[in-house]
Amino acid sequence: MDRGTLIEIKNWVIGVIFGLFAVFSFALPGQLIQVIGGAKTVAAPVTPEDFVPAVRFVVFTDSHNQNDHVALAVDTAYNLFDNDSVYPGVDAFFGLGDFSSVGGEGDYENYARTLHEHVREDTVLINIHGNHEFKNDNYKEYFVKYFGHEPDTVTEINGFSFVAFSGERSQTEWTFTPSSLTWLDNAIGEAQKKADGKAVFVFQHPHPWGTVYGSSYWGDPQINAVLNKHPGVVDFSGHSHFPMNDPRSIFQGSYTALGCGAMATFELDKNYIPGQHPDGYDPAAQMCIVEADNDGSVRLRGYDLLSGTYLFDYYTDNVNDKSTYAYTYNSMKARDAAPVFADDAKATAYKNDNGEWVLSFDEAQAADGYIVHNYKVTVKDENGKTVCSDTFINDYYVIDDDDTADFRIGTDTLESSKTYTLSVRAESAYQKKSDTVKMEFTAQ
Repeated sequence: MDRGTLIEIKNWVIGVIFGLFAVFSFALPGQLIQVIGGAKTVAAPVTPEDFVPAVRFVVFTDSHNQNDHVALAVDTAYNLFDNDSVYPGVDAFFGLGDFSSVGGEGDYENYARTLHEHVREDTVLINIHGNHEFKNDNYKEYFVKYFGHEPDTVTEINGFSFVAFSGERSQTEWTFTPSSLTWLDNAIGEAQKKADGKAVFVFQHPHPWGTVYGSSYWGDPQINAVLNKHPGVVDFSGHSHFPMNDPRSIFQGSYTALGCGAMATFELDKNYIPGQHPDGYDPAAQMCIVEADNDGSVRLRGYDLLSGTYLFDYYTDNVNDKSTYAYTYNSMKARDAAPVFADDAKATAYKNDNGEWVLSFDEAQAADGYIVHNYKVTVKDENGKTVCSDTFINDYYVIDDDDTADFRIGTDTLESSKTYTLSVRAESAYQKKSDTVKMEFTAQ
């Protein structure tokens, strides 16, 4: 092992240690959640009717050469806000990296061409590196050539500061060295000195560890050591591909963090094991629309580009005042409720074109603004023998009008014309479980 690698390992270990001390976290199933700012509030805030933005920008991440989705995001944002009666237009677009597959120059060229063909000249455009861009030795050269700014940069728009942070490359695709973390620390500090009550926005590719959904698997604790020094920051990240419409994708502790989903494919976890790609995970196209006023109020809205629908609308009256934080883990969990099945819920089973049995049943209803994350199902035959038992991820990330849950359960699981009993339990994002319901069906 060469000296450079040893230094990188040492820096990573130091970052982890400082991150852990700064975070002071405890384990919850499937996610490590910061305790800081964990007060419980009951009511979810509603964006006031008289809220008037002083800036509006759009954030997207992890497009992985899906440049048609990038074009769709830009065009959709303009269409949504060109004629907005309160605050017309879009001030900026921020891409959080992994626009490439292996960081080749062709990937930069195609992505940049798409942006330049769709983003107007008077709109600010900022990108950062993701780990996939770091796969190529010429990442710095290509970045400046095609984007015209440094990978680590601070941009001023309408009196707001935007800190975009790429970090540095290592043999493990990226690293946040002491010098790069010092740059981030200083950049945020300088921005907050002149913020005059305004929010300060920070962008990097990986999540702060132990914050938003997916960050315990795909986060970096070195980021926490910096962000926890700067209360009130609003941070945006990607990398995990975990869906933005899972309510755990927002986090408030000493600062606000938002996981921005993905523009290519989704990843999820099953029984707290990441790397799951259930039916419907591809394609994906989610973006975040951000608005802020000069007094510290921030509005965050998720938008699904494939269905043309808003996913959520989160509002914080003053991001510099933790007493206004309604999106702590405890608060979000308190507002969640166990999913509920309709009394007349029915189930069916049929064979698809591949000869697989598909189990279909009426979905459970989640609390308003929340999701059913997974279903635990057990199928028994007429003699009470279990023929199938599994946990399936719900396709909440697919926004459509389908009100049934459909899961493939194998080719030889059932026999045609035989009657079976399905026992099913739904579980929310915050581990709140429905009653177990039973539905009798005949295999078609």
